[in-house]
Amino acid sequence: MGKVKPDKKLYKRLRSTGIRKKVARQLAAVPVLADANKCAPRRQRLAVARLRALVDEVAAHAERGERNWAAAEAARKHREDAASRDDQALEVGEVKVIG
Repeated sequence: MGKVKPDKKLYKRLRSTGIRKKVARQLAAVPVLADANKCAPRRQRLAVARLRALVDEVAAHAERGERNWAAAEAARKHREDAASRDDQALEVGEVKVIG
């Protein structure tokens, strides 16, 4: 088997997304399938599986930001409710204790 030439377009696209040079070079060098009916080479399937796992991990980290936002929203709501209870107590005539 001859030397496999990397796909330059794929390499540039991978590099533009932030993938390191060495990894992009290795992925671009994976041979392209000549026959669409054949299963992808093992090396290519493993590379895709690793990239999917990486994307899933990054997505999980991004979702944590939403949870932090929800926690901040709940804390704000809790403070508003406490302030509302204090105001209602003052209207009834109870003395608010500062301290």
